[in-house]
Amino acid sequence: MIPPALIDTEMLKLGLSCKCPKCKTGDLYPPGFTLTLKDTCEGCGLDLSKNDSADGPAVFLVFILGFLLVPLALWLEFSLSPPLWVHAVLWTIVTLGLTLGLLKPLKGYIIALQYKHRPNDWK
Repeated sequence: MIPPALIDTEMLKLGLSCKCPKCKTGDLYPPGFTLTLKDTCEGCGLDLSKNDSADGPAVFLVFILGFLLVPLALWLEFSLSPPLWVHAVLWTIVTLGLTLGLLKPLKGYIIALQYKHRPNDWK
C-alpha cells in the first residue's frame, strides 16, 4: 500500500476534475471528447502550452490497467472458464472504456504535479 504522505490529494482532485493547477477553476480541455489542452486557462491566463506531460499519462495508464486487468482476466478464466470470444469481447470493451475514461484525468494529474514540483517551467 502507498503511504498517504506520497499521494498529494489536492493535486489528485485537480487532476480528476481536469481543472487548472494555478486557479483551480478553469478547465484544462475544451468541451467535447479531445485530449488537446486549451492554450491558456480562461480563469487565470496560465499558459497551458508550456506543459510537458508527453507520454507519461499513457505509460502510467498502461501500468495501472495491466496491474488491474490481467489478474481479473486470469481470475475469470480459472473460475468460470468462458470461451475465448467472451474474453476478447469483454476485455476489449473494459480496456477501451477505462483507457478513454481515465486518460484525461491522468493527464490533468500529471500537469498538476508538474505545476507544483517544477514551477520554473511555467514562467
